[in-house]
Amino acid sequence: MTELWDILDENGNATGRLHERGKPMNKGEYHLEVSVWIENSNGEYLISQRSPNKTFPNMWECTGGNAVAGDDSLTTALKEAKEELGIVLEPQNGRIIKHHLPCNTVGCHGLIDVWLFRQNVDISTVILAPDETCGAMWASRDEINRMIDEGTFTTYAYMDELFEGFKWTDELRAL
Repeated sequence: MTELWDILDENGNATGRLHERGKPMNKGEYHLEVSVWIENSNGEYLISQRSPNKTFPNMWECTGGNAVAGDDSLTTALKEAKEELGIVLEPQNGRIIKHHLPCNTVGCHGLIDVWLFRQNVDISTVILAPDETCGAMWASRDEINRMIDEGTFTTYAYMDELFEGFKWTDELRAL
């Protein structure tokens, strides 16, 4: 089945046109992507390992993916967590910490919404999607930074801001 994306302008506004995944996008055309970070009350992040049959095989990363036509950012974030990890995130536990961050890869046409969900998840309830993920674990920011140094974790331009700027405060606990 063909996956279709809404074509967005550089400001993230829908153009009313659709794009078929896998085909090249034109200059000035973008699509919505989400990165989904899940942080527990111990300050650990739920990370997943990419399946060996995907690009960047066996790399560790946060959950994420592309919005299909008609889906908004929150719907996509919730869907990706369910699809890749088999977990149900509570919408009220999440917020966007970066909105429409342009990807920094040559030829990339993604506008990325970075989500942070503050939710405790029992790791034993995670259900891996074999085409997507082959592992999951809770990791501290120090462990993630070590994995980045080792070349086993995907890096993101906003990592320092994620780790330093969003602590469990009373205000954020109430999310």
